[in-house]
Amino acid sequence: MKITSNFDSGNIEVVSIDPKKNVIRLKIRKDTNSDFFQWFHFRLTGAVDQRCKISIINAGKSSYPGGWKNYQACASYDREEWFRVPTTFRNGILTIDFEPEHNSVYFAYFAPYSYERHLDLIHETQLFDNVSMEVVGKTFEGRDIEMLRVGKPGKNKKIIWVIARQHPGESMAEWFIEGMLSRLLDEDDPVSRTLLKEAVFYVVPNMNIDGSIAGNLRSSASGANLNREWQRPTRKYSPEVFYVRNKMDETGMNLILDIHGDEELPYNFIAASEGIPSYDEYLATMERTFIDHWMNTWPDFQDTHKYPLDHFGEANMTLCSNALAHRFGCLAFTIEMPFKDNADMPDRLYGWSDERSRMLGGSVLTPVLSVLRDLR
Repeated sequence: MKITSNFDSGNIEVVSIDPKKNVIRLKIRKDTNSDFFQWFHFRLTGAVDQRCKISIINAGKSSYPGGWKNYQACASYDREEWFRVPTTFRNGILTIDFEPEHNSVYFAYFAPYSYERHLDLIHETQLFDNVSMEVVGKTFEGRDIEMLRVGKPGKNKKIIWVIARQHPGESMAEWFIEGMLSRLLDEDDPVSRTLLKEAVFYVVPNMNIDGSIAGNLRSSASGANLNREWQRPTRKYSPEVFYVRNKMDETGMNLILDIHGDEELPYNFIAASEGIPSYDEYLATMERTFIDHWMNTWPDFQDTHKYPLDHFGEANMTLCSNALAHRFGCLAFTIEMPFKDNADMPDRLYGWSDERSRMLGGSVLTPVLSVLRDLR
């Protein structure tokens, strides 16, 4: 019986293994140069047909312990299909109770989105005639920051930015991007065809590649929480934000979607920019139009359960959506998905999943179209 995590996005530390009792005790290690921790991803071998009790003993001290309530861990035999397995959280310990049917099984906080799949997404997408790929800068550890431009630039075209995985453990965000790009590049889809006639999309599928590979929850390799770096990013500490924001200044923007996952709330929802000092009636009307249209066209999205609204003038201006809404005077949304399930439409086998994240990504193009012509 063996536990390993020495692979892309792996994260776990072995405390002890008792092969006689099939009891495994583990700890999640902290993010690189940071105290955040919650993401886990590891492999169990040598336990086929044995009922195992796998306990993560420091779960109660993780960054978001409330996220473990009603949470079920993800597991996979083939690293393609990720299903939910019986999981309990008591006295600060997260316990997975599972009997593997095969000699090797992976467990993860959510269905991982590997760096190899990321590279495949970038390079398969760039093959389309109306797509170009650009390296806009380097990460803290020197990896390329890739941006995809979808659509041909033209006079009076709207500029739409979509970024994901500022927090690397929120892997559902890149699944969302994959689904959005798949629909956007479907030449038979009338929504996508209309959008690309009137807009250009600039897409960064993974803002935090270093942290994703390291198996971090929220931090980059420097220890930065990138979604708190948008007011004054630096090339030294937060180059990922520094280079992407410079590109945004070059292109301008009319709409920004920042894709995330939330550990605690079992719903899909939006956080907007109502607290910024430049918030006005235009932004309020456009936000309502976008949100209502998405709810009316995609039942997996809702607007009842969400973060408390900021009071006018009291927004945290280091956050991406707030900083960019104020900087460009544009519509800006943080889109959140659950690590658990959508409580409004639960799925006992898969919970909220990679595939449902992909589908939600495709669905977002319809509300984008609903506000497109009124974007300023």
